[in-house]
Amino acid sequence: MDAMEFFQLSTGRWRSQRTTHHLAFKRSEAGESNILVEALGADHPKVIEICELHQVDPKLAIGGAFVSWHGAMGWDREDENHEGSTIFSLIPDADNPRQGSLLRERGYAEIVPVAGRYEMDDEDALVLITEYETMSSIERFWFVSPSIRMRTSTVKRFGGFSTATFCTEFRVGDVSEVTSNSDEADLSNQNPEQIKNATESTEYFSLFGW
Repeated sequence: MDAMEFFQLSTGRWRSQRTTHHLAFKRSEAGESNILVEALGADHPKVIEICELHQVDPKLAIGGAFVSWHGAMGWDREDENHEGSTIFSLIPDADNPRQGSLLRERGYAEIVPVAGRYEMDDEDALVLITEYETMSSIERFWFVSPSIRMRTSTVKRFGGFSTATFCTEFRVGDVSEVTSNSDEADLSNQNPEQIKNATESTEYFSLFGW
């Protein structure tokens, strides 16, 4: 399949259960989120708008998607929430429709327009690579069944922080309804509040929502 077919299969409401490993601190954190995915056609006004934002000919787009999310993590503070939405467009390479550019109106790690690279691998999983000014990410998404989707992601901040996340996501309805490696031993003893303070600026949101 191509990437647009993958997003069409992802259209609907999902419940995501996730575990995020804060690698430098040798600690893990559990969380859950509700995600809504809606595939958009190539002629959708928002898809065209994103292309124009990135100065790309809208005629090159094969479509896109709208994604919104609302979630919570185990170490959240009382006033903390994880919610938002984004829209993106898919621009396949001229010589290979299974890979190309994914244009976003905003990044998940940095709130500015951003373009990532995507490809469908040999197992029809979607792989997305995104480079930001202060961090980089690699994500992989695949279907176990039409109603169960898996996701892995690794995020590396250029200052030294890294996280690895694994998610299991269940379809619940349709659309209508800072340190060096030498410090790691000490950091592993820090409590969740200290880790949240240290990594607050590195929070990362995935392609399919938080």
